[in-house]
This record gives sequence, structure tokens and C-alpha cells, in this order.
Amino acid sequence: MPSKVRIALDAMGGDDGAAVVIPGAAISLARHRDTEFLLVGDRARIEPELDRHPQLKAAAKVIHTDVAVSGSDKPSQALRRGRKTSSMWLAIDAVKKGEADVAVSAGNTGALMAMARFHLRTLPGIDRPAISAIWPTMRGQSVVLDLGATIGGDARHLVALAVMGAAMVSVVFDKKRPTVGLLNIGTEEIKGHEEIREAAEMLRAMNLPELEYIGFVEGDGIGKGVADVIVTEGYSGNIALKAAEGTARQMAELLRNEIQRSWLSKLGYLFARNAFQALRDKMDPNKSNGGVLLGLNGLVVKSHGGINAEGFAYAIDVGYEMAHYDLLNKINQMLNREGGALNSVQTAQEAVS
Repeated sequence: MPSKVRIALDAMGGDDGAAVVIPGAAISLARHRDTEFLLVGDRARIEPELDRHPQLKAAAKVIHTDVAVSGSDKPSQALRRGRKTSSMWLAIDAVKKGEADVAVSAGNTGALMAMARFHLRTLPGIDRPAISAIWPTMRGQSVVLDLGATIGGDARHLVALAVMGAAMVSVVFDKKRPTVGLLNIGTEEIKGHEEIREAAEMLRAMNLPELEYIGFVEGDGIGKGVADVIVTEGYSGNIALKAAEGTARQMAELLRNEIQRSWLSKLGYLFARNAFQALRDKMDPNKSNGGVLLGLNGLVVKSHGGINAEGFAYAIDVGYEMAHYDLLNKINQMLNREGGALNSVQTAQEAVS
């Protein structure tokens, strides 16, 4: 474990830039005193915010650039215009150069993925990176991936996601052998497209000591917390994420409307206020903020763009945990244990083909 965790922040990313990033960093620093920050962005916007947080100022260094990646930029545009000069690129570059252990950005997701993949490259044996996130469930929390880094994926890709997701759970939740399920349209072995059925056969054949494969999981199983890791390709994963976020907002709005409908409803709310607060805390999107870009040769965390300072602090916390407990090394060990998990994938593919 490093004596200090060095975190590079894209201070120009997100809807509000430094106005959220700087106070978010101050909140996270209060929780993790062994943190140092590189604040990348326009010095004229960063320093006034930084002056309000003297403890953060003492633990931070500003890297100036006035070039920011727009939320509307396509990944290819961001690479052309923002390479080597934008705040997003320079935050990733700090990880590449070893000046930071992890980069955190609330900027354009496609641009962040493109830049990170181009500059950091992927780990040996990993074809494509994935976005993973902590998902609140009935049993606590699970890790779900891929939430939209890439579209589609063959069986080998799904197995790699399973291995990386298990490594993340072992770091975040301190579980020795996390349970893993493949998201599917049913739990029966005959259901789903060929790639997911093949991935299931491979995971059973491999019987990896680092994870316990439990089978297929339907969409409602994510919220039930039936597995520590839920694996899917990016298209369905992103749909699942957006559907869950939309449902949570819908339920909150419906509940608010019902409470305001009559004096009797308002009275009932007063009696159940603690229960409603507990529910609000569990469903708080701020506390689930921070998607880790797994599969890269470096640590990068994506925050929601419209998040507040408290929410951005949680994304920084995720980055801190990943760096402090050496997630990258953990993934490499799991991928290469005794000849390599991905070599076992090839053996399993030959066995089931």
C-alpha cells in the first residue's frame, strides 16, 4: 500500500467544474488524510475555491490548463482537440507518468474512456475496458459491469469482466471468493444468446478459486443482491442502469406527491419520518457515485456529471479505495494466477467447443 494516495482530479469536468470538484475533494480529504491531490484545470477558477479550504490547499498542487473537453464532444473529437492540453487528458497523463495513483473526472464519459484507453492502454489479455459501479441492493451492495464502456462482447470478454468484477469486490467489500452471476433473460441454462451461454459454460469449467459462479441472474436479481458481481455487456448494462435510476426518481416523485395529497398523508409521514429518511439514505445516488474503468493499465474513476460536492467526494473515495488497496495488482494477479485466468479461458473454450 502506498504511504500517500495521490489523486489527479479533472477540475474542469462535469456540469459545475471546480465549484463541485474542489469542495468534493475537501470532503474526501477529511475522510482520508493520507491523500494528496493534483488539481488539473484553469487556475483562475480553481484557486478562489481552493482558498476556502486551507487543509485541501496544503495537500494539493494545481496544474494549469484552460482547455476543457465539452460534454457534447464525440470521443474522436475529444482525442483530436484535447490530447495533451485538456484537463481530462492531463489528469490521465499524471497516472501514466506515475505522478498520480488514480484519476477522477466528471467529464464526458465517451471522451474519458477514449482518452484513457488510448493513453493508458489495456491490461495484458484484456481486449476492452469496462465501466463498473457499486449498486445498492436489498442485501447491501453489489458491483455491476459493464455499464456502457463498449457495446456487445463475446464469451471471453464476459469472463474477463467476471474476473475483474470479482477483484473489485474483493478490494471494496473484503470478500475472499465473491459470487458472480451473468445477467440474462432467464435463469434456465437454455436461455440467452450464444455468447452468454458459452460464458456460463466457461466459468463453470474454469472453477476459478477467486470467484464463485452461481449462474444466470434476471434483471430483478440485481436489486435483490443475489450475487456480489453482476456481469453483462455494455449495451444491456447501460439500459439496466438508466432504468434503475429512472425508477428510483419516479418512486421518489410519486411518494412526494402522495404525501402532499392530504393532511392525513402528511400526518402519516411525520410518524414514519425516520423510515423515509432511512430509505432516502439507501437510495441516495450520491453514495453510489463513481464508476471504475476496469481493464486499463492505470486507475480511472468516472463521476456523474451533474453530481453535487458530496457526490463527487464519494467518487474520489472510490478512487482512493482502488489505489490504497492496489486494485490494479489484484486484477493482474487474478488474471495471471497459475498460468493465467485468461489462459484457462482458452482451455475452457476448447473444452466446450
